[in-house]
Amino acid sequence: MNTAQQTLILNAEQIHQKIRRIAFQIYENNFEESALLLAGISGEGYVLAEALARELQTIAPFSVDLIHLTLDKSQVAQPVVHHDRSVVDFTNKVIVVVDDVLYTGRTLAFSLQPFLSVPIRKLQVAVLIDRNHPRYPVAADYKGYELSTTLTEHVDVVLSDEDKVGVYLR
Repeated sequence: MNTAQQTLILNAEQIHQKIRRIAFQIYENNFEESALLLAGISGEGYVLAEALARELQTIAPFSVDLIHLTLDKSQVAQPVVHHDRSVVDFTNKVIVVVDDVLYTGRTLAFSLQPFLSVPIRKLQVAVLIDRNHPRYPVAADYKGYELSTTLTEHVDVVLSDEDKVGVYLR
């Protein structure tokens, strides 16, 4: 990552504040639940889901479980979405699909596939950054930061490298 051509949008402390606020919003909207599943999309989305789970465990009385979603984001048609749970685990649960950046909504739309074949209580979406370029009918219920960008700009979210944690625009 070449930091000379990047602009820091959020630093580590600001990201932590956003994650904490999202966790409180999730708790407020699901306070009557006994359990919640956070489905993190592989990469920084899963790291964000882990951070949200840690925050939720400190403020909410319900149990929080993590699901790791893996898919090939380069495929143009619906890719197979792999996860580390049985679909029975999703039945009658509140599920929050978590990703780092919402750009067109394509990845999030594809990521909903495992949850559409079983009856669930609620399906919500949480993202750290919403870029406001919707092409798919997916909106985030929980957003850390809205950032209007041009189509040529790119947003890098770094959560897994402790020395470079931040949100960068290039």
